[in-house]
Amino acid sequence: VLVDIQNDFMPPGALPVRDGDAVVAVANALIPEFDVVVATQDWHPADHVSFCSNHKNHKPFDVIKLRGRDQVLWPAHCIQNSKGAEILLDASLFTGIVQKGKDQRYDSYSGFKDDGGSSTEMEAILRKAGVTEVIVYGVATDYCVRATALDAAAAGFKVTMVESLSRGVAPESIKSAIADLKAAGITVTDSLPAAATQPKR
Repeated sequence: VLVDIQNDFMPPGALPVRDGDAVVAVANALIPEFDVVVATQDWHPADHVSFCSNHKNHKPFDVIKLRGRDQVLWPAHCIQNSKGAEILLDASLFTGIVQKGKDQRYDSYSGFKDDGGSSTEMEAILRKAGVTEVIVYGVATDYCVRATALDAAAAGFKVTMVESLSRGVAPESIKSAIADLKAAGITVTDSLPAAATQPKR
């Protein structure tokens, strides 16, 4: 599962993750090693609730309470059908693309939820393909990678998160995210599991 490898999350995009572009070439090179490849795609309407521009008297990265939980106000990013929302990978090799954050009312970090409690098609795609083990990497470690990996584990998949192929927003939140993943029984590694890199038959 390749998380949010999109223009707006790469320098000089609308919401760049530091060194995020270093992931792109490696991710493209590894795609052919897998029989099942699913990409997540942030896909927001312009009036999305997470955009700072849609809240008066607030600046980017302010945190407000929204429906009883903390909401980070982000710069507008990955707007539907914009260049910033484009995935920077070879889509011809994907099993599927799962869009999230489509509902104006809710922010969504996980590739499994879109997040008023409704599920995306992610689990159905993986189950249909007979997947039992999920390898997750991309951007950002401390937000969408974390949430996607945790929800994959909660759905019963064996999960590995590849830290070296992911990039995060801030050192403290990256550290916290990695701790959360390990606490959930997720394997965090700097290299792909050996079985994943064996030539396909």
